[in-house]
Formats: sequence, C-alpha cells, structure tokens
Amino acid sequence: MERDKTILIVGLGLLGGKYAQVLSGKGYPVWGIDRDPEAVRWALERAYIARGAAENFEELVTGAQRIVFALYPTAFLEWVKQYGHLIRPGTLITDVSGVKRGVVDPVQELLPEGVEFIASHPMAGRESSGITHSAEVDFAPANFIVTPTARNTPEAVAWCEDLARTLGFAHITTLSVAEHDRMIGYVSQLCHAIAVSLMCASDNSRLAEYTGDSFRDLTRIARINEKLWAELFLWNRDNLIGEIDMFDAALQKMRTFLAEGDREGLEEMFRLSTVRRAAFDKKPDAKTPDAGH
Repeated sequence: MERDKTILIVGLGLLGGKYAQVLSGKGYPVWGIDRDPEAVRWALERAYIARGAAENFEELVTGAQRIVFALYPTAFLEWVKQYGHLIRPGTLITDVSGVKRGVVDPVQELLPEGVEFIASHPMAGRESSGITHSAEVDFAPANFIVTPTARNTPEAVAWCEDLARTLGFAHITTLSVAEHDRMIGYVSQLCHAIAVSLMCASDNSRLAEYTGDSFRDLTRIARINEKLWAELFLWNRDNLIGEIDMFDAALQKMRTFLAEGDREGLEEMFRLSTVRRAAFDKKPDAKTPDAGH
C-alpha cells in the first residue's frame, strides 16, 4: 500500500464508499467514479475522494495506479469490455464481487498486457445500500477473502492482503475461485434464501406486532437489494441449488422426527446444532496469522 499510488474506486456505493472513506482518512490519494453524479458529489463533499466524475472519467482511469471495482458482476464485466483499454500497464486492480466464477477469468483475459487483476471479496455488506450508508459498515469483525489464480504474482496477492489490513479487516483468508463460490453458496446465499423464503411464506402483515427477537434476527437480511441478490443467486445457481437441496433434506429430517413424535431424534439434532454453532463463537487465536489458506 504505497502512499504515492493513486487509488481509483469505480462504483461509489456501499462498499466502494466505505473503501474511499477509510483510505482517504488514512492519507491515501483516492479518486472515484460513479454513473450517479449525486454519489460523486456526496463523496467529494465529505472528502472521501479528492477527484471524481460521473462521465468523461478517462483521465482518472489513465492516471490511477491502483483500482478497486465496487460494481455488480455484470456491470464489472461490461465496464472492463468498454473501458479496460484505458488502464495503463503496471496497474493492480481488485474487486468486491460476491461471486468469482464467470468474473475472474474473463476479466483477466480482457485486461491489457501488464495490468494485473487479483480478485477479493470483503464479506461486510449490509441490508442497506448506497454511499449514504457506507459509514455504517464495520470492516473490523468481517472476513476478507482473496481468490488468486495462476495468473497472479505474489506481489499482487501481498498488495491485496495489505489493502485488507489497511481497511481494517482483522481476518484475511485465501480461497480458490471455485472454493469461494461453493463456500459463499452456503454461508451467505443460502442464509438469504432462507430469510427471504420465511418472509414470503406468510402474508400476515401483523407479525411485527407480536414477533420476538428470534424472528427479527433470522429475517434481518430479508430486507434485501433485489437487483444485486438476484444477480448473485443466478451467477452461482448450481452451488446454491445444491445447498438448498441439502437444507431441505435436513428440514425434512426434522419434519419426520416431529411426525413420528421422536423426541430423541429432535434432541440429537439440537445437540449437533449447538456444537457446530459454538465454533462460530470462538475468538481467533491471537497467534494465528491474519492471512492463510
């Protein structure tokens, strides 16, 4: 994270805005572009970025030495197809995309010679969206995943990990592109699918008057950015369908225990879930490296 390298944020939304806020706050030169002039204006007024544009941004692209793409996967691909030739050799770029297959290989193929794309995923989204909510994002408790390929150099991987540390992520890991999408299908997308399905299962509008914390906690992520998540689900549909089938099998197993009055079976499921959930409550060992495989 050289302080003399200008960082361009492409997409000043929730995560792009937070990247800009943190990096500018730590003294890094940050520029930003977004198709929404209001997002650019908002970022400039708060000194999240030193320069910004919603159009005629070619000079910003050619002048940047580091670029972060905070775009939806489809928009990311289209942007690189249209403007990727402007990125100058020697530039390192990364992204925030929630899916990697279908993104990483095509982008690496499209980029000019001498431009290196090292993909990453900050798992720090929220149910809110837009740069006006970016200050609410907290990177410290979130995971940051780097997904290198054979095309990436050790220097690019090290830069991406250093970027994560600079942003405030305490836990940085490395996965392959395929491993990332399998993992995200279970720990993120399936959770959203369950929350959405639970909210769509009943149209009782008075639930909020008498529900408890369990329902509120379980359905918090059901307040969802429909355009983003429809795209993420479809890009990772094979993994997500497999996870939905696995979840359905577990739910049907519980249904069988209920139908048969099998208290022992239910208690065994509850014991297993308690043991497995405890692993998520353990604090990371202070001696454990903050980046690994």
